[in-house]
Amino acid sequence: MIPTDRFDDALVYASRLHRNQRRKGTGIPYVAHLLAVAALVIEHGGDEDQAIAALLHDAAEDQGGAATLAEIEARFGPAVAGIVADCTDSWCEPKPPWRARKQAYLEKLAAKPEASQLVSLADKTHNARAILADRRQVGEAIWDRFTGGRDGTLWYYRSLAHCFGTVLPGPLTDELQRTVAALASEPG
Repeated sequence: MIPTDRFDDALVYASRLHRNQRRKGTGIPYVAHLLAVAALVIEHGGDEDQAIAALLHDAAEDQGGAATLAEIEARFGPAVAGIVADCTDSWCEPKPPWRARKQAYLEKLAAKPEASQLVSLADKTHNARAILADRRQVGEAIWDRFTGGRDGTLWYYRSLAHCFGTVLPGPLTDELQRTVAALASEPG
């Protein structure tokens, strides 16, 4: 994939949308996550629509809901907006309880288009990597950052790794599975 001006526009748009957001429990600008997810998508064969959706995968959920999704569709097209919608785990405000929301996402994941699955896989893989790296630095206190705590977070990531192993096997899924196994087995 050779990025075009659309990708550049999406990068600036994503950076502006998430400018004041930080990664959970850190001072890391959120755009670092978006760039990492886009890089994983590109490295694993994604096309430009998928790379753009990777940059914007949290935009609707975190920065304006359906109105932001409509703007994404107008600016970047229905394919990008569809992937972003597929990566969003709730459109309700207030959001449903954490466990129910994650369970519903897992139940729908296998039926999503492969283009959306790759972006989701890249997102979850980067998140798992970040959790593992932070756990190695701060220990078991890492789990306090997450609504699901240790047990819920591990349940969710194990479930994701299992689902992706079925629907999108390959090197990135293998990495997610290894990372989740390390998260579950390493002492704090």
